[in-house]
Amino acid sequence: MNVLSLPPNARHLLGTLRPGQREISEWQGGLLAVSAVPGAGKSHGMAVGAAIAIAREQLHQQRQLVVVTYSRSAAANIKVRIRKHLREMGLPRNGFSVQTLHSLALKIATSHPTAGLRWSGENLLSEHEQRRLCVTCVKEWARSHPDMLEQLIQGCDTSPLSDVEHDGRRSALLTDILVKLAQTVISSARSMALTPHDLRQLSQQLRPQSAAAGEPYPFLEIGADLLELYQHHLAQQEQIDYDEMILAAVQLLEGDRQCRLEWQQRVYAVFEDEAQDSTPLQSRLLRLLAEDNTTGQVNFVRVGDPNQAINSTFTAADPLFFNEFCDECAQQQAFYEMTQAGRSTPLVIRSANFLVNWVNHALKGQELPFRPQAIQPVSPTDPQPGANPPPWGEGVEIVRPATIFETVRELAARISQVLTEHPDASIAVLVRTNRQGEFLADLLRSPASFNIDTDLTAQGIPILDVSGLERRSQVPKELLDILYFLHCPYSPEAVKAALTVLQERKRISVQNLDRLAAQPEVFLYPGPLDPPAEEPVLKARHYCQHLLKARLELSLFPLITYCAQELGYDAAELATTDRLIYHLAQQEPTQLWERIHPRWQELVAADRFDAVEMEDLHSRLVRTGQVTIMTMHRAKGLDWDAVFVPFLEARTLPGKSWVPANAKFLSPEVDFIEVVRSQLRAYAHQQPLPDSQTANQKAEEAKVAEAYRLLYVAMTRAKRLLWLAAAHQAPFNWQNFDWRGFYKLEESDPCPFLPALEKKLQQHAKATPGDR
Repeated sequence: MNVLSLPPNARHLLGTLRPGQREISEWQGGLLAVSAVPGAGKSHGMAVGAAIAIAREQLHQQRQLVVVTYSRSAAANIKVRIRKHLREMGLPRNGFSVQTLHSLALKIATSHPTAGLRWSGENLLSEHEQRRLCVTCVKEWARSHPDMLEQLIQGCDTSPLSDVEHDGRRSALLTDILVKLAQTVISSARSMALTPHDLRQLSQQLRPQSAAAGEPYPFLEIGADLLELYQHHLAQQEQIDYDEMILAAVQLLEGDRQCRLEWQQRVYAVFEDEAQDSTPLQSRLLRLLAEDNTTGQVNFVRVGDPNQAINSTFTAADPLFFNEFCDECAQQQAFYEMTQAGRSTPLVIRSANFLVNWVNHALKGQELPFRPQAIQPVSPTDPQPGANPPPWGEGVEIVRPATIFETVRELAARISQVLTEHPDASIAVLVRTNRQGEFLADLLRSPASFNIDTDLTAQGIPILDVSGLERRSQVPKELLDILYFLHCPYSPEAVKAALTVLQERKRISVQNLDRLAAQPEVFLYPGPLDPPAEEPVLKARHYCQHLLKARLELSLFPLITYCAQELGYDAAELATTDRLIYHLAQQEPTQLWERIHPRWQELVAADRFDAVEMEDLHSRLVRTGQVTIMTMHRAKGLDWDAVFVPFLEARTLPGKSWVPANAKFLSPEVDFIEVVRSQLRAYAHQQPLPDSQTANQKAEEAKVAEAYRLLYVAMTRAKRLLWLAAAHQAPFNWQNFDWRGFYKLEESDPCPFLPALEKKLQQHAKATPGDR
């Protein structure tokens, strides 16, 4: 690159770059892939690289560099960085555009007056509305395929079913299992631009081996039917979803040459961030946009970390796609690694690198969970202040308490010690599930109730349970589900929705809701000939009867407030409830359910109601002097001085695949939703379609691999101290664990990686005494 052709201040920017970052700034066209380790500064590298490209090519409003991210916060962050660098170089700040992928796709898809999407601003399906549409499609499919539905209800049983068992299974299929199948197929198939006809052809390919293996359920064919119904409803109602945005944009650019030329003339190149979370259809769209319409060269820079791909088991994203792009670029000498990272103390880095190598060796014989890529400390001359800081304590500490209650006791004591020595420390406790977070927050806030010596709140240490904050956005939907039940108590769908809310809010015990909802009148008001109910059912019945009685005594708006209080809402959730009531009253002053219900449904479906927040959430997550409790998934992109990762028992991580209780009648060992996802994944990677047993095994392997990548993300959030714990006794199932009631702990093995890491750390301590 000719530095002399750049503004003088550009040389200063180039001097701040590390290997991997520098290659982005030196890029002058074509494909480029950069795999960046955690803490490597990829945002800085992309922002400087974008500013240099804008300066070098003298880009402007009519020909821009397009930067694509996957969240609005990331888009805002990188936009500020690029504008700052351009201002420092004395250049106009209109030669680039930062877009989320979906906002870019929507602009393209609606840019053509006739061939594109019709967009009114109100016809975009929210996640809630999309699920409702899937429920509608499932019910329509069931009406038109009664024989197949009966085959599914019978499941793997050969003996006749009782009416109660039959109705419970029917409810499970229509409200849960087939709805999840529809969501899985819609997301996976549309991410590959597959049509219902394509899915039926795949099902035909599987039919001979399925018949040979005695597999009774053609779920791929059912998925094709559901996809066809879903697309029909979208077209009929002139609605779109997020997948439709991308699909329509691709179809418009591929099918309309003039439109494609117009867009390609506006775009010089595309820079994509977090590329490990991209789907084939998304990368297809960006490649089309990045193609030079005169030379055919694709100017496409993709930056990501396949080792931080933690969404592939529940979305259509897959790290293999980015790995394939990296391999494609490597053949063109256009692949680089961004391996130097200044975030963590050296021993945390060594531990994370050991995880990568250990897992790849332990799981050899299947797809590599990790790209073989090691984090390196930055050089001594690196400009980052405080890079690779010295450790606190041992740097990496592993404990094996007797029980999970002892885990919390030791965790609280260590946090107290850290904050005594470093009052301005930022601290996070990262857990696998929200249920674990609730348990931890409860014990830390009520230590005396659980014989925990250290009282953090008495020491003035705030405890932030992030899952509690995120539940506020669910207030309108939860209350709608409760109120709908109170007005339609004999609807199985309404009963199940209300019971689900009560169960998630811990007002009733975890139990088989499908069985209760299948016969609402028997559940709510049993007759003398009905069999006696178990204690959990009695409590759920009493709670529902209590709410139904309130409906007879209160008008609508006071009833909403009463239900919010009965659900145990905190102050912010109650304030959100008040805001909801005010909003509904503004739209419909009467307190008539028949008038308010459709408006409330529209509000929930639009997903645009803002919960009451006491302050900016992001600033709270990394605040110093407090304990932030959140899931490992939620922690991606953040870091803290000290990170505590408890409950690393083998049943939690990597965990073991299991069939949901309400689906065991189909097969006690095979999760057919995961089978379909695995079969579509094999097709995406041009692999032979596996039968259900093989596909189920592949799905289990994928989940284990992603669980270890999740642990990698958690470990690499730590700057100075990483604390890991696995108890000898833990619950068999955290979801059903009632720590304030009757519970049983079982002997638990640790995550298999922990003993290996412990041994490695002991070897390291002997080899390098005093060096952490």
